[in-house]
Amino acid sequence: MTTAIPEYDITLDEMSVALSYVTMALGDAAVPAAPAKKSPKKKAAAPEPKKEAKKEDDDDDFDVFDDGDDDEADDAPKETRKEMLARLKKEAEVRTAKKEAKQRTLVAIEVKPWDTEQDLMALWKKITTTITPEGLKWAQACNLVDVAFGIKKIVTTFTMGAANSSDDVIEAIEAIEDEVQSVEVISMNVL
Repeated sequence: MTTAIPEYDITLDEMSVALSYVTMALGDAAVPAAPAKKSPKKKAAAPEPKKEAKKEDDDDDFDVFDDGDDDEADDAPKETRKEMLARLKKEAEVRTAKKEAKQRTLVAIEVKPWDTEQDLMALWKKITTTITPEGLKWAQACNLVDVAFGIKKIVTTFTMGAANSSDDVIEAIEAIEDEVQSVEVISMNVL
């Protein structure tokens, strides 16, 4: 039995319209039965629906993600608060160590030489081969940028771990006093 959907009446609120569409779609199954008249015979039958209501309430407690191991979980010994705190502290230390191991910093520097006739590519090779602390990785190439009066500077980058210090690297480069005038950090970005 199909019935035509009534035209939308602006005077009806949204809830009543939704309710009418549901009742039309479901037919008589959605319409609640009228309350029965009370009679002495039906009073005895009234406790049965209450039992069914209790069963329905038990269904509300149903855990969708339950694996059914409630009995096994109760049999396992519970850890004490002290043990739990020690375990959580150890897990936090492991996570922190992993995070620090992954933390890298990209540092861009410019190295200014003393002389215009200096071989900057040889200087760059010398810097990248002599200054190699653990956790430091130099760029594959460098740029030579004009400063003034024919003097060029080396612009390069390196990545370092959390255990390294950019100040130590800069001091090591400046220790090559015969060839390096100064070193400046252009940028520093945590990756």
